[in-house]
Amino acid sequence: MSDRLYRQAFFMALTACVALAAGVAYLVLHRNHSMAAAQIDDPVVARGPVASETSAPPTAGPASVNPQLGPVQISPQRLQQIGVTTAVVQMKAVNDKLSSPGNVDIDEQSLSYVQTRFAGWVQNVYANATYQYVKKGQRLFTIYSPDLVSTEQEYLLARQNQKSLVPDPHGMAAQESRWLLDAAEERLRQFGVPAVEIARLAQDGKVQHEISIESSASGFVIERTALPNAYVQPDSKLYTIADLSTVWVYANVFQDAVGRLRPGDPAQVTVDAYPGRQFNGRIDQILPQVDPATRTVRVRLIFRNPGVVLRPGMYVNVEINIPLGKQLVMPASAVLQSGSHAIAFIDHGEGNLEPREIQTGPQIDDTIVVLKGLHSGDHVVSSANFLVDSEAQLQAALGSFNPPEKNVNSSGGQSKAPGEQLEPIKIEMVTEPSTPHKGQNTVRIRLTGADGKPVDGVQVSAAFFMPAMPAMGMAAEHASAALTAKGGGLYEGPVRLDSGGTWQVNLTVQRAGITIASRKLNIDAAGGM
Repeated sequence: MSDRLYRQAFFMALTACVALAAGVAYLVLHRNHSMAAAQIDDPVVARGPVASETSAPPTAGPASVNPQLGPVQISPQRLQQIGVTTAVVQMKAVNDKLSSPGNVDIDEQSLSYVQTRFAGWVQNVYANATYQYVKKGQRLFTIYSPDLVSTEQEYLLARQNQKSLVPDPHGMAAQESRWLLDAAEERLRQFGVPAVEIARLAQDGKVQHEISIESSASGFVIERTALPNAYVQPDSKLYTIADLSTVWVYANVFQDAVGRLRPGDPAQVTVDAYPGRQFNGRIDQILPQVDPATRTVRVRLIFRNPGVVLRPGMYVNVEINIPLGKQLVMPASAVLQSGSHAIAFIDHGEGNLEPREIQTGPQIDDTIVVLKGLHSGDHVVSSANFLVDSEAQLQAALGSFNPPEKNVNSSGGQSKAPGEQLEPIKIEMVTEPSTPHKGQNTVRIRLTGADGKPVDGVQVSAAFFMPAMPAMGMAAEHASAALTAKGGGLYEGPVRLDSGGTWQVNLTVQRAGITIASRKLNIDAAGGM
């Protein structure tokens, strides 16, 4: 390749590199400019306040306000419309119930073991199957033991010697013979030979080469090692017999509920295999160990088992009754959860409701234990309390509580707030139609001074508010009436209500920007929500 072609290739590569660098620089500068613009214009980016002489101090929005609940008054008609019911807080004896899965197991205190106290060979086996039921005193097997045979022979020899020394019962030889007989008989008892066999041996005078071993208890054979011609030692466990007339049930209880349990508490067990049948028992012991995997504690319960219907290994449902004694209780529906607080509304009658923070205990069926905040005999709202809560928050947010008046045509009271200069002005409000409805309405307000003369030359506003109802998926609603002076103290204007229901109305009279009179009231609007 010539030098001319090399130079052309070099300059082309250089030009491409310069163009690439320029492109990269442009992208970097454009990205920085975009980020700067986003920091200035993007309302999502959080920024600190910029100090300025003309900037207004930041104000908290409505969402940041958490008004304290105050007393609330709702007309009896409205309470009936929204379905408010009340209940009485009362003191009564209650029992809590704790449900838990469980498994049936053998009562270890009813286990019996069959062993021999001498070595020998098993001859005939009669209880020859696992889970065979045996009764106490029933013959299980026979065994041949050289030690037992020699002891029987010693016993017979001592008896013969004693008979030969009867003519001289007080001699030394007779006493030694008696001692030998007693020693041989005691040795037979220590070997576990039944008294019936010893009596037979004394009567027949014949050595029994095979002796029968009987069951020491009634129950089911759950383990068996006794086999024909097997050689056994005194430490050989030949049978394990379980009496299943009582059984244990192990329930797995979560660790946070263990503190309420006590040994002796009653419990019930139900089994899917026996629908409609219930077995009664009690807590025997709370085991001192927590399963680290499930965070549960094994609780041992004991149950009578007639007919052996509860079988070891069976899965059961356990219900433990926890006596709580006398407690203050009310319907669980009367509790309104507000964040981490529990609130109940006390009904003082005539629509006067008082929200009160309470402390609750365990819930038992449809009732709940009240630990703090209420007294026996208090009447509380037990339904639709979320609507009452919305009304209470509304009235608390609008200022100090004044019981709202139902009759909008009656004269209204006035409450003075900071910065207000109130005058004795009578405020009357009527609507057209007389019962407002969902949609367009007309508001008429008449102002009368203390001297009975109409009040003109003022600004009158009417603000309507309906609180949010989260449980019904409804947001808060606002409406306002633009009132104009008609003369003679009459002010009139239209207002549109977007739904029926109870509206909170705040009437304000101002002169030169200063509030001189105000009134709060409730009105019921017809129409659906």
